[in-house]
Amino acid sequence: MSGGSFKHLVGHLRKVLAELPDRRKGKNLSYEMEDFGLSAFSVFFTQSPSFLAHQKAMQAARGQNNAQSFFQIQEIPCDNQIRQMLDPIPPQTLYPVYDQIYDCLREQGILQTFRGVNDSTLIALDGTWYHSSQKISCPCCSHLEHKSGQITYYHSAVTPVIVAPGQSEVIALRPEFITPQDGHTKQDCEIAASKRWLEQNATRYLCGPVTLLGDDLYAHQPFCRRALLHGFHFLFTCKPESHSTLYQWVNLLQPGPDLGSMKLRIKVGSQWHTHTYRWANQVPLAEGDGPLKVNWCEVTVTDKDAKVLYHNAWITDWPITAQNVAALVASGRARWKIENENNNTLKTKGYHLEHNFGHGKQHLSSLLAAMNILAFLFHTVLAFTDEHYRLIRAALPTRKTFFQDVRALTRYLCFPSWEGLLRFMMRGLEIGPYAKAT
Repeated sequence: MSGGSFKHLVGHLRKVLAELPDRRKGKNLSYEMEDFGLSAFSVFFTQSPSFLAHQKAMQAARGQNNAQSFFQIQEIPCDNQIRQMLDPIPPQTLYPVYDQIYDCLREQGILQTFRGVNDSTLIALDGTWYHSSQKISCPCCSHLEHKSGQITYYHSAVTPVIVAPGQSEVIALRPEFITPQDGHTKQDCEIAASKRWLEQNATRYLCGPVTLLGDDLYAHQPFCRRALLHGFHFLFTCKPESHSTLYQWVNLLQPGPDLGSMKLRIKVGSQWHTHTYRWANQVPLAEGDGPLKVNWCEVTVTDKDAKVLYHNAWITDWPITAQNVAALVASGRARWKIENENNNTLKTKGYHLEHNFGHGKQHLSSLLAAMNILAFLFHTVLAFTDEHYRLIRAALPTRKTFFQDVRALTRYLCFPSWEGLLRFMMRGLEIGPYAKAT
């Protein structure tokens, strides 16, 4: 995917979208199915809600537009046509594109840079809302009943990502949507969706050891056993208030062979911080007969004045020793990237995941969310594989600045390709092959 990586990415997506079922009848077939899908995707990729409107105006004025040159969209449908045609399409239709990108990153060795404890791949699991309303609902909505009697309808999903200590990027994997399940009377939830994700994706992602990361919600026997059953390791946050049995055992252990401890002094900037580790192996996760035995560790970070800067604890199936406890903790702390680098980015850094781009009566809301996450994945891939994209992003102060420039340029100028846009931006910034000789 180097060099023309954007063209290849769009080609993968176009192939999948070309296979969408066309439910139209009669002769009203002026738009291809892939035009509907690519038109919706282009809005998320360019982070421009008005991208299609601007390209329609450009086509009328100049006979050409960036939707065609970037995404090979032959005819631009109107918004209502896009929503109507995409509503019956389940988000799982896009999963082959996620898979192709994952396979390409693995083949190019990029995933080798995403490693954690015991050289395992770290996959963080977390649920996030991407739509809520007290008026709009559909059969795929979950709902929350308030004491006042009001009902909030919402859509949510588990959004797994590959993370690693020291890696600023995350790699989005197939999401799992939290939605009412056929044959189930109970409302779907994050843990149930995560269990489905394990069952459906274990063979796909288990190319070597994989460690699942999750918050305290995941640190319970049924899910831990399910993870082990499917061949995953786990490293989950473990809070005292929800794991009283485990902490009663830990508190009874005497320092020494049963309760290990050590301290490390680590320089952060100009300051020295002290990391105090404690760990214990083979402690029961819950009370009762035959409890799952897990390994527990914690870290307390203090400054030179002994002020606590950070404290957390985890459970894992990896045996804990003085040689690997620091690596375990570093991997556990990498979980925050799913919240900051993934979910927070999707909600606040231009992707506007929680915005209602279209709700529909069937799958529209979840399909558009899957496209939005896929656009984020495209941007991540370009950061690894496209030198020109990487140079421009490094030259501009923020992600927001880059997409502001993309929106302005594509509104007023037509480029022969995405690469043509990047070359124009490099000339203006005088970087890369257009840097001034000194």
